[in-house]
Amino acid sequence: MSREIKEGAIFIADAHYPHHGDRLLDILKSLKDKKIQTPQLFLMGDIFDLLFGYNEYIKTFSKEAISLLNRISQEIEIIYIEGNHDFCLKEIFPNIKAYKRTEQPIKYSLNGIDVYLAHGDNHKSNTIIYKIYSTLLRNRVTLTLLKPFDKKIIDHRIAKLKNKKICDYFKEYKSKFDTIIDEYPPKSLIIEGHFHQAIIYKNYVSLPSLACQGEIGIIKMGNIEFLKLH
Repeated sequence: MSREIKEGAIFIADAHYPHHGDRLLDILKSLKDKKIQTPQLFLMGDIFDLLFGYNEYIKTFSKEAISLLNRISQEIEIIYIEGNHDFCLKEIFPNIKAYKRTEQPIKYSLNGIDVYLAHGDNHKSNTIIYKIYSTLLRNRVTLTLLKPFDKKIIDHRIAKLKNKKICDYFKEYKSKFDTIIDEYPPKSLIIEGHFHQAIIYKNYVSLPSLACQGEIGIIKMGNIEFLKLH
């Protein structure tokens, strides 16, 4: 049985919570209170500026959002495509379908069209060094071994991320997205976050960043549209 993207499904990408505003919390509260309704919620990576499993200290920076997601996941189907800032999430969100980097892209369908979902950082680098680094970083053993030093390392990383500028226009997006499109079957739809662009280019959807554009994606009449929530 193929996985289906449902009418009214919501896509949120690159909120980079908690350093870039409370839009994520506002949406999650509205979902909890049923002011916003959806049959499916796709979290397309980097929802948190830094969050990973098997570590209690990192959770303290995002306690309210974690609690809300776990509550909402009991009523709404949530699919979490892990990003480069949030990973090893199955331990944190037991009711959410979390897909790690090595499992992406995830194949769904929409009105009979094959849809491939990924965060997008898998195109960042094809070097062996980056792949080894990504695999080690997302490993439970590695995260466990770092626990004696976790507070110092996390505090340093959080401080850097808090001041990082993430909202730039990608001038060369056409050539980059053409390269990505060539990796997929010709009549498919590709939906990714990571690039913070809010652009639909050919059959490639670069989702808006909630942190930058303040928009989400939503399926309306079988198509994906970008919507700013006020």
